[in-house]
Amino acid sequence: MATDAVKKYTFLWEGMDKNGKRVKGEMNGTSVSLINATLRRQGINPLKVRKKAKPLFEKSGKKITTKDIAVFSRQLATMMASGVPLVQSIDIAARGHENQKMRDLLFAIKGDVEAGLTLTEALAKHPIHFNELYVNLINSGEQSGNLENMLNEIATYQEKTEALKSKIKSALFYPTAVIVVAFIITAILMIFVIPQFAELFKSFGADLPALTTMVINMSEFFQANWYFIFGGIGLAIYGTLQAKKRSIKFAHFLDRISLKLPVLGDILEKSAIARFSRTLSTMFAAGTPLVEAMESVAGACGNILFYEATMKMRDEVATGTQLQTAMKDSELFPNMVIQMVAIGEESGQVDQMLAKVADWYEQEVDDAVEALTSLLEPIIMAVLGVLIGGLVIAMYLPIFKMGQVV
Repeated sequence: MATDAVKKYTFLWEGMDKNGKRVKGEMNGTSVSLINATLRRQGINPLKVRKKAKPLFEKSGKKITTKDIAVFSRQLATMMASGVPLVQSIDIAARGHENQKMRDLLFAIKGDVEAGLTLTEALAKHPIHFNELYVNLINSGEQSGNLENMLNEIATYQEKTEALKSKIKSALFYPTAVIVVAFIITAILMIFVIPQFAELFKSFGADLPALTTMVINMSEFFQANWYFIFGGIGLAIYGTLQAKKRSIKFAHFLDRISLKLPVLGDILEKSAIARFSRTLSTMFAAGTPLVEAMESVAGACGNILFYEATMKMRDEVATGTQLQTAMKDSELFPNMVIQMVAIGEESGQVDQMLAKVADWYEQEVDDAVEALTSLLEPIIMAVLGVLIGGLVIAMYLPIFKMGQVV
């Protein structure tokens, strides 16, 4: 049986064969003792076994991402739909992957399946990469004998989820990048450029304009405290990220604030509704009971308000309340979404209605991100113009005054 990918290493060994000849090589395993035992079974007396050091820059050892899992799901769905057996499909996907860690993970899964485990059991051994939702959907496919179609549903779900995440990241990246660049340019001007003007102005022997004096004072403060400023900003960012990971209350606070932000809050809310709808639609299509599906749906929303609301809805549905009523009571879902779910419940097509809701809100997020980008471009240009232009004007005002006097 294949060992878990995380615990598998490459070892360099040296030993003596049956003829007394010195031999050496490489072998994969979980420990030195296992390598020694394997060599002895092969008739080799091990003399030295050590773990192979990893290269300083190992391109093939990147972290396994959700995108890697999505690509694997699509590959597996395509190959199995073409009639390729499960074990062979996993093997082909593993050998064709550039990421060594992903290859190790897939070979471990292949080994487990070859040893007699179901695909569900093999994937469940790696909860970091295959969450409860993924494993439950695979289990539904195996139980119904419809694994190929279920893999296709999973691949489609993951691709749409990744596309939605990418849109949210692009909405956040552009303004963040511009703010960082603006801060760096301002810092360079404050530390290196403005002090040169300040030295020049000392020889004028006249009072400086108020704007120029203010900028020079700011520059002197920046020079004297730049390490506190940079350090404070870095510490604040690091502290916020760590607090979000370690404190549930702080994470709740950030999620609540994020939904109230102008423009961006609307995008995040639509994104959460799209994730809710897409996940629940996929699980309904897989035949998962509603109450069982709700917990996985809650975790996929990406926002604590929607998580708490979905868990409350799960409790209400478990007592016999209709889904549409539970959604209305949460006061988080727009009327259009509730009406679509109501139509789905009456017609027995909840999964199809939720899929249409997800398509609608994914398109809404796409349009909102484009609109946000278009809106931010002139605003950012204006802010940069005022900031940089203001510093330049402040430095040239004394020179202009001297020209008028002459």
